[in-house]
Amino acid sequence: MIPARRVLVTGGAGYIGSHTCKALAAAGHVPVTFDNLSTGHRAAVRWGPLVVGELGERELVERTLREQRIDAVVHFAASAYVGESMTDPARYFRNNVIHTLGLLEATQASGVRHLVFSSTCATYGVPRAVPIPEDHPQQPVNPYGESKLFVERALHWHGVCHGLHWLALRYFNAAGADPDGEIGEIHEPETHLIPLAIQAALGQRGPLQVMGTDYPTPDGTAVRDYIHVSDLADAHVRALGHLLGGGASDALNLGTGRGHSVREVIAAVARASARAVPAVDAPRRAGDPPALVAAPGRAAAVLGWRPVHSSLETIVRTALRWHARGRTGSYPAAPPPA
Repeated sequence: MIPARRVLVTGGAGYIGSHTCKALAAAGHVPVTFDNLSTGHRAAVRWGPLVVGELGERELVERTLREQRIDAVVHFAASAYVGESMTDPARYFRNNVIHTLGLLEATQASGVRHLVFSSTCATYGVPRAVPIPEDHPQQPVNPYGESKLFVERALHWHGVCHGLHWLALRYFNAAGADPDGEIGEIHEPETHLIPLAIQAALGQRGPLQVMGTDYPTPDGTAVRDYIHVSDLADAHVRALGHLLGGGASDALNLGTGRGHSVREVIAAVARASARAVPAVDAPRRAGDPPALVAAPGRAAAVLGWRPVHSSLETIVRTALRWHARGRTGSYPAAPPPA
C-alpha cells in the first residue's frame, strides 16, 4: 500500500484529467489541479484544490510545487487535436514541448522526482502491423504525435541525467464517461467520434461526418481501439503507485487490443439510443492512419492493469447517459472544490 501523496495534476480540469483526479482521491491521494481553464472546466474540479495558471509560468509552477507540498506529477496539460496540429504545428510544439520542458525544470528544482506522462499512440504513426507493441518504431505522421514523442525522449534523458522516475502512458482512443455521471466529455470544438455520433443521434448537432471511406480496412472506415476514460484513470493511479514503490521508468500502451471501425461505432450508438445516426461521407482527415490497435499486455504485466469498462457497449452507454443530459457545452453548476 502506497501512502497518501499530494499529486499535481496538470490539465486536471480536462476530460481525462478530471476522471484521474476522482480516481486519485478514491485511492486516498490529494489531487491538486493546475489548469488554465482554456479547455478544461472549473466545475470538473471536485476532488482537490485548483490552481489556475499557465504551465509556461515557471515561477508559478515552482511555487505551486513547493506550497502545495507536491510529491509527484501527473502531466496531462497539452494541445491534443490531430487535425489542428496539421494547421498550427507551432502551437503544438510550444504547448506540448516547450511548456513540458519548463515543467521538468521546475520539478527538478523543487525536488519532485516522479512523473506520469499522458502520451499517445500517435507517436507510432502508420503502424507496420496491428496490434501495436511498445517496441514498434515511432514515426509520427502529425505534429501532435511528434510533440509527444519529443517529450518521451526528454523524459528518458531527465531520468538518466537527473534521476527522474517516469512512466509514459500511450493512450489509444479515450472514450465514455464517469459511470456515476459526475463528469464526462465536453470539448469545444468536439472532434471525437463517439460524442459526435451521440449528439447527431440526439439532434444536438448536425449529421456526423464519416471522414474517410476508402481506408484499407474491412468496411473502408478508420479502425480505432477505444478505451474507457475510467480505465485510463485507473491506469494512472497504478502508474503512480508503480513509480512511488520503486518501479522502473517505462512506456506503456493503454488499450484493449480490439479495434472498432467508424461504422461499427455508429451502429453501436444507434442500438444504444434506439435512434438513427445521421451521417454523411467526407474526405479523410489529414494525419489519420487507417488503423490503430494496441498490444496491451505490457501494462497488465507492469501495472496489473486490465480495462474493465471498455467494451464498446459500456463506453457508448456511459457517454450516452452523459450527453442525453445536454452536456454539449458546459458543466452544470457544482459546489466549489474542497
